[in-house]
Amino acid sequence: MTISKIGVYGAGSWGITLSRLLHEKGFQVYLWEFFPQVVEEVRVTRENSKVLPGVTLDHEIAVTNDISEATKDVDMVVVVVPSHAVRATLEGAKAFIPEDRIVTIASKGLEVSTLKRMSEVALEVLGNSERICNLYGPSHAEEVSKRIPTVIVASSTNQETAKTVQKTFMVPYMRVYTNPDVIGVELGGSLKNIIAIAAGGIDGLGFGDNTKGALLARGLMEMMRLGIKMGAEQATFMGISGLGDLVTTCMSKHSRNRYVGECLGRGMKLKEILDNMIMVAEGVNTTKAGYILSQKYEVDMPITSEVYQALYEDKDARQVIKDLMLREAKPEFDKHKG
Repeated sequence: MTISKIGVYGAGSWGITLSRLLHEKGFQVYLWEFFPQVVEEVRVTRENSKVLPGVTLDHEIAVTNDISEATKDVDMVVVVVPSHAVRATLEGAKAFIPEDRIVTIASKGLEVSTLKRMSEVALEVLGNSERICNLYGPSHAEEVSKRIPTVIVASSTNQETAKTVQKTFMVPYMRVYTNPDVIGVELGGSLKNIIAIAAGGIDGLGFGDNTKGALLARGLMEMMRLGIKMGAEQATFMGISGLGDLVTTCMSKHSRNRYVGECLGRGMKLKEILDNMIMVAEGVNTTKAGYILSQKYEVDMPITSEVYQALYEDKDARQVIKDLMLREAKPEFDKHKG
């Protein structure tokens, strides 16, 4: 398929960044945003100053609140709305998306009410999994918008779809690999946000590199154990959308999930933290979904369980660390428990 027109859903930091990247590559881009006040700002100033100040869009990029305008006659749709809004957004666009168009999901997370991955949500709404592709990996918009070298993954059940997405988004500063393990790619890119909240807690408590290094190692094991139980390939979790995204999100000053954890470590409660945030921290909802999935699949995920208690049961961050450290002694590598 030849790609020339692309509709992007969501004018947040990643949506703005991808729209600019695609336009600079020569595609005709239509950017849709749900909130009218954001649409008006981006139309007039060509930027979303609250989430990505200083990054402007060319006037050739159409910005609209009408999803049909951003969808009709396009060759590809790119979904960059928060994960909790993916289903409603696609349901609103479904009537305008031809059955042969590629739908690229760049939203990371799990739908709490159904525990489904984003590609599963898209499949339920649109049908035909072979036209759905995920675009995941360590890709903070703050850095990609500055053309800092970045590597991500395009993942689809259809290799030709993945290759088309790869070709579409590949630029000198953003390299795109393909990976057919859709389950592993999506779970890696989603579950790492839970570990990032824990990493922020370590920062908020004033602990050090030893603590965080151990957290990343044990957190990766949790992600891997659940992923394998759900049908993912182990190797994917050692790749870009697994270990790569995990390290980035747990260490970065740009990480909203790490920030939530840092605030928890300093003694703030979840409602207070979220009330003071502009952008969405996907890990908050993902923690709930991940916790439920760990019970459903009977996978031992102590870090996820403790983060869940910190977020939803107001458990003190210091007690979280204490309880993790004082768990029963066991071997490092156990196929069934951590």
